[in-house]
Amino acid sequence: MSGEVTVTGFGVRTAFGTGAEALRRGVFAGVPAFAPTTRFDTGPYRTPMAAAAPDGPDAVEDWALRHALAECGTQALDMAGLRPGTEAAVLLGIAGDHTAVTRYWRGAEKTPAAARRTADAVPARLAELLAAQLGSTGPRLTFTNACVASAAAIVHACRLISSGRTDVAVCAGGYLVEEETFGKFDSGRALSRDGVVRPFSADRSGLLLGDGVAVVVLESAEHARRRGARPLASVVGWGAATDAHHIAQPHPEGVGLARAAAQASRLAGDPDGAALGYVNAHGTGTKYNDGAETRGLRAAFPERAESIPVSSTKSTTGHLLEAAGVVEFVITLLALTDGVLPPTAGYTTADPECDLDYVPNRPREADLRRALTVNAAFGGANTALVLERP
Repeated sequence: MSGEVTVTGFGVRTAFGTGAEALRRGVFAGVPAFAPTTRFDTGPYRTPMAAAAPDGPDAVEDWALRHALAECGTQALDMAGLRPGTEAAVLLGIAGDHTAVTRYWRGAEKTPAAARRTADAVPARLAELLAAQLGSTGPRLTFTNACVASAAAIVHACRLISSGRTDVAVCAGGYLVEEETFGKFDSGRALSRDGVVRPFSADRSGLLLGDGVAVVVLESAEHARRRGARPLASVVGWGAATDAHHIAQPHPEGVGLARAAAQASRLAGDPDGAALGYVNAHGTGTKYNDGAETRGLRAAFPERAESIPVSSTKSTTGHLLEAAGVVEFVITLLALTDGVLPPTAGYTTADPECDLDYVPNRPREADLRRALTVNAAFGGANTALVLERP
């Protein structure tokens, strides 16, 4: 690498609330945020459960993605000590705001104002709005590759910074629980039947969706040093790989995930994963994902997999879809800085196909130097990021 990549700020909001303390009270305590959602009529669906902020039926529109992204972005810049108007690339992983579109096409609100809201819901438009709200004047990129979208944004930002093409990058992602996507996952029978997410357990029955918005500020180490900023962590490795096994199912052996994790580890100068003290897994709690991910981690780190703690924080936050990568990046960062491993909540019965250390149900203290966070998506896309404590 020609330039070291550091993290200097973040802003985050989930169903637990805003900021790091909310994550500590929820994710790191192993307390799931799932409850019956009132944002839309869940009567037609198999479950009413989601990890959605308890803010009423108009929550998604009142707390629109554009506003949530701006709020988290402002928090991230403030933490980094950067002023609005900083020259920075803006990279956003998002699918857009489906709520306004759904309401418009259902005829609930077909007015010029509603039509404008549907235009603001387009993914690339949301990146432009975020850049404008933060006063950022650098290049803008939008990633729409499903559940790796915001992680892919971070991977690309690391490439831009390490190659000297930019000094500062604002990386973001967002998803808010809404009916269109909820209905699709329900029709695909992917949602947990009993309202509990049990990643890696033999009795797991599916995922649940959750609210998530986060923004992180990445900088070249030299740029941060010049302005006297204190790095929260360094991103020392990144990787991306696609196995294209199936439109919705991961490769049974986790081939793409293993490649991405191996790429990130090699770039970090640790091909065997000897320095890794924790893995934040994708861990959806679905039948196919968890076994494939376990085998992928074994393939990436054949000598170390059994000794590296692995947990799925989707057991508490729900699946945040396009926002999963960046929110879990922040969670992994907090694990490093706090010296606490977030547990896999809801874990009950061991599955012979999932035979690693999943930090079941309770947090665990650990003196971490490095941690890995991985994500996977429909179509066989996979990402991996290695963070190091300063």
